[in-house]
Formats: sequence, C-alpha cells, structure tokens
Amino acid sequence: MCLLWVCWLVSAESLSVLLTQRRDTDEHWSVFIQVTFVPSIPRIAKDLDLTDAAISLAFSILIFANTIGALIWAPYSSFYGRRTIYLWGMPFLCVGSCGVALSASLQSLLFWRFVQMFGCSGALSLGIGVIGDLYKLEERGTAIGAFFSITLIRYAVAPFVGGAATQYWSWRKLHYSIGAWGLLEMLFIYLSLPETSHPGTLGIDKLPSRRSIHIVWINPLSTLWLLHSPNLFAVMLASALMINTMYVLVVPMAYTIGIQYGITNEAIIGAFFLPNGLGSFTGTLIAGHLSDIVIRRWREKRRGAWCPEDRLRATWIGGLIIVPLSIGVSGLITTYIGGPIGLALNILCLYANGVGVDSVMNPINSYNVDVVHSRSAEATAACIASWSLILSAASALIVPSIERIGVAWTNIIAAVFAVIRHM
Repeated sequence: MCLLWVCWLVSAESLSVLLTQRRDTDEHWSVFIQVTFVPSIPRIAKDLDLTDAAISLAFSILIFANTIGALIWAPYSSFYGRRTIYLWGMPFLCVGSCGVALSASLQSLLFWRFVQMFGCSGALSLGIGVIGDLYKLEERGTAIGAFFSITLIRYAVAPFVGGAATQYWSWRKLHYSIGAWGLLEMLFIYLSLPETSHPGTLGIDKLPSRRSIHIVWINPLSTLWLLHSPNLFAVMLASALMINTMYVLVVPMAYTIGIQYGITNEAIIGAFFLPNGLGSFTGTLIAGHLSDIVIRRWREKRRGAWCPEDRLRATWIGGLIIVPLSIGVSGLITTYIGGPIGLALNILCLYANGVGVDSVMNPINSYNVDVVHSRSAEATAACIASWSLILSAASALIVPSIERIGVAWTNIIAAVFAVIRHM
C-alpha cells in the first residue's frame, strides 16, 4: 500500500518512482522501529524485571545507532552505490530484530536494539541524496515533502501497532515479525531495485583496477568535516532542538498523558501518537511546497540570483511560534487541566507540534541538499549523526527530568532552547 501511495505522490519518470518507493520503504523501517518501542516500555520493563527509566535507555540506543549507521552507510554508498548499501543493511535489521525478541536482560536488549537500528539507519540520508540527484532546485522541497509525508504516515500508525501488539499479542512476536518482513523486503530489493547513482560517479568506478571483491576503508568521521561550515552547523543544531521538543512530548507518553488521565492500555497510549504523526504529515507537505515557492520568488526578486538561505525563511512560523507554544502549553495542560478537556487540548498540542517540527525540518533537509549538492547524502548523514548524538543524551534525561521537576518545567525548558536556537 505504501508503494502505491508513493507512486501517486512522487510521480516523475519511472526510475524516479522506483527510487522513491525504495528509499521510502527503508525509511519507514527506521521510524517504525523507533516509535513502536515507546508504548511497550512499561511491559518490557515488567517482563525483564527492570525500571522504566532503564528500559527507556533502549530508545537512546536507537538514536545512537542511527548516528553511527548514518556516518557509515552514506560515504560507503558514494563508493559502492545505493543498491549495494541497502542490501548490506537489511541483514542487520533482520538479525537484530530476532535478537531483540530473544532478549532476557537489559544488556542483551540494548545490544540487539543497536544492531536492529543500525541496519536501517542510512535510509534517510541516502533517500534525500537521491532526491537531490533527481529533482531540480525549485522542486526539491516538494519532493522531500512527499517523501517525508509517506514516512510520517508510518510514524503516525506505528505507535498504535506497537501498543496493540504489546497489549493483545506480544512485544517479542512483534520484533520477530519485523525481522521476517525485513527479510522479504531484502528479496524485493535484490530483484527489483536498480543501481541509481550516475555512471562514473561512484568511487569504485574511478579505480584504475579492482578485484572481484574490493573492500576499502572509508573513515566514517570524515563526513562530519562538512559541519565545519557555520551555516550547516547552525541548521543541524536547530533541527536537533526542534526534534527534541517532539521527543519530550512522545517518549514519556505513558508517564505524562497516561498517568494524568488514567490510561494504562498500551494500544490506547500508542493511538495518542496519531495526532503528532498527522501533524507531521501536514507540516512536511506544506513546508516543502512553501520552501520551493520562497526560492522561486526570491530568485525573481534578485533577477535570477540564487541564495540557498532563502529556503530557510519557510521555517520561521513553525520554529518561532508553533513548536514552542505547542510543547509549553502541553506541559501546563498536563499538569493543571484534567479530564476530557485536558486530554482534548493535549491532542491539539500534539498535532500542532507535529506541524511545527516538520515545517522546520523539511526546508532544512532541502537546504542541506542545495548547499552541498555533490555530497548531499553525506551532508544529510553528518547532520543526522550530530543531532542524533545530541538527542541520544537528551532523550535519556526526559523521564528523570519529569520525575524531578515535573512535566510543565521539562516542556518549558525544551521550548526555550528551541526558540533561542532558532533565533
């Protein structure tokens, strides 16, 4: 079903559709694996006889794995090609999923969650890099918006799936099914996905001679050197703080909205991710199209001269108004307003936060492609890796912060950081 959606939303030449289908599917897994875990944290903690805070470390491990994977997969895709890297990554996903399902201790759970996420962590940077290759400057924002909108449908649905599976089936069987589907998807990739890099552009194509199995060492940290640019570093930090506001809302959902409104059913808690996911779906579509319009209008004003920073003008409303208000107000509502009214207002805040965060993220991702077009996948990976490291540490502090200073102050602090960085 998701492939048909992508064909409809991101129509171009037949090869473009094939590419968009594949990268979108892989990125679905990255998002799906992260957010299906959140509603199951209390149940996993009970099954493994651990504290909720200890189990929440597994979510931080996912972000850390995303960091390492992004730095490795992107530069190697520039050397070996996109198709090869997709095929190398999927076995990690399959094996890691089975390992999670078999975990009987915190150490085992953390290790296999890392392996699981590592396998699909390159999808976002590779996908955005492919968009940069296929679409013109004035079309990239819209194309990236279509890409993320389909991805975010899975983000909206995945928590409910994770919660329902935990409540009525088993969190272990859920991860077995992820591994099985990953294996099937790897078969689809092998049979139907062509190599998409332009002939002669891969590192392996430039070697004067090569062996049938040619293994090279590429320093994954070299990608981070792209962030020596002050502009790229600034947008990376801004995106990290935007996404952090979303994590502050959704990661501790069982301990904030769940406790305040007496909701213990994991499936119902998972359903409360839907408003945030639908908001993200709305925000990325609007922002992608808007950023392209901004680029075109400012080029006309400058009589054809192009300034890549023009695209970032599309982030102002979301970054300075919608995001900080949505998270700050949600914290106050959760603390002081109970009953159906408080619950309904929180749902509105979750939706607004999704709109705001992705109305910032979409133009930033397009901007990274604009300014480092020849290394767009690596530029995206550098940003993902950097803000993932920041979020890996920040997400581990969310539940302890709520326990120590409360929901309202935790949310307000996150909102203040987002505003300061965006200014």
